[in-house]
Amino acid sequence: MKKVNTLLVAVAASMAIAFSCGAFRSQLNPLDDRPNIIFILSDDHAYQAISAYGSKIAQTPNIDRLAKEGALFRNMFVTNSICGPSRATLLTGKYSHLNGFRNNGKDVFDSRQQTFATLLQKNGYQTAWIGKWHLGSTPVGFDYWKIPPGQGHYYNPDFIGSAGDTVRYEGYITEIITKLSLDWLDTRPKDQPFVLVVGEKATHRTWVPDLQDLGRFDDTEFPLPENFTDDYAGRLAAADQDMSIRKTMNLAHDLKVHTDYKRNVNYNRFTPAQKKAFSAYYDGKITKEWEALKAKGGDVTYWKYQRYMRDYMSTAASLDRNVGKILDYLDRTGLAKNTVVVYSSDQGFYLGEHGWFDKRFMYEESFKTPFLMRYPGVTRPGSVVDELAINIDWAPTILDIAGTPIPEAVQGKSLLPLLSGKTSKAPWRKQVYYHYYEYPLPHRVSPHFGIRTERYKLIRFYGPRDAWELYDLRKDPHEMDNRYGRKEMENVVVSLKADLLDMARNYRDQEAVKILRNGF
Repeated sequence: MKKVNTLLVAVAASMAIAFSCGAFRSQLNPLDDRPNIIFILSDDHAYQAISAYGSKIAQTPNIDRLAKEGALFRNMFVTNSICGPSRATLLTGKYSHLNGFRNNGKDVFDSRQQTFATLLQKNGYQTAWIGKWHLGSTPVGFDYWKIPPGQGHYYNPDFIGSAGDTVRYEGYITEIITKLSLDWLDTRPKDQPFVLVVGEKATHRTWVPDLQDLGRFDDTEFPLPENFTDDYAGRLAAADQDMSIRKTMNLAHDLKVHTDYKRNVNYNRFTPAQKKAFSAYYDGKITKEWEALKAKGGDVTYWKYQRYMRDYMSTAASLDRNVGKILDYLDRTGLAKNTVVVYSSDQGFYLGEHGWFDKRFMYEESFKTPFLMRYPGVTRPGSVVDELAINIDWAPTILDIAGTPIPEAVQGKSLLPLLSGKTSKAPWRKQVYYHYYEYPLPHRVSPHFGIRTERYKLIRFYGPRDAWELYDLRKDPHEMDNRYGRKEMENVVVSLKADLLDMARNYRDQEAVKILRNGF
């Protein structure tokens, strides 16, 4: 009897160890029915360019499906509005000062650190990242990955693979990323749940559309944003930037007028057929438009804005089409029933607001990003979430969906209480915190950090521009009137400064804490 008990204890102990180790989970439970997760992360895709967010010109029926069949977040923000840092935040659930990636080009992401991928791998999930990575390192924690070097190219891009190979694929990058993603879904082992990040290049500068989308919006006249002619009065950093459509946007490089073939890396990779179509459109039609405008003495800035928007929206059209291909695949294979699908962007983008393109500033258009999520059986179709959320919440949400404990070091919160409609034990956040670093190149945006509440936004610029800005978003949604220093705002400023210092301390942002202590 004693031997039997000893044997039972040994068996029980070995089973407990096996169940606690995710590497063995699929062997023990081949019918693992935890949700699959597909996270589609585009690049610079503004919420203003998505019809579910109210755009009257952009039509994005496939992205809109996620809003109709799931939830749309109206107030999703980013911690640092720039490409690489947002990806590092997605992976870690931490601010840039803790995950080590503050700046593109200067920093290299230590992909050996704890990420949602390493945790899910240990908990029995298949993990894959296909598409733009842009972190200076190679992925760790992913069973499979295919990433373009750096930013990648729109046409005939190279991809580095987890097998150690580099392959050049012929075609348009958005289509290629979708094909590689669907190929992986077809060939992956079917006895485990999966998480797949689809990293898109579009709609990153220089906005080169798929050939099938050239001229898609040429008959569309885009209305100027209300603050397109902003004179930046009372805002030193905004006046000092180098990202305006009027001054910064380059005719040859950005708008492809008299194409600068030495700088246009896409043109130099074209096949003869691609080169012919590209040249016919840009060197032919568009350059003729420009020459006619000059001859008539037309409004150059207005023309540049229209060309920018037409190329941007045409590039974005491929995103929506390929989201549709992924959703159709899930429907066709039956995976849709148990697959969570997220669509978001690494940050927002200026579509002429303040006269700008690009991102970086803590103003709404770049600080806020689209976020749509379909979770079958959990999210009520057509849900709208108004609570303040931020991209440090993405990693803990993925972990929560996968039934994986969220480490204390993760700074975000799972979004599941907002998605399911269940009341959280703790009240949801009433403020979000931001910190941007990259200066002076490429756009001379002064470093800054700040706090946003449901009504107010307080920003502290430092370095080349030492200044405070305060906005009442209810009265001034376009952020044109800096109210900092006005007597009637004194109590609001005192309260927000105290909250800002608390948030900097809580998020362990020692650089911000030091600046605040020295110049409160």
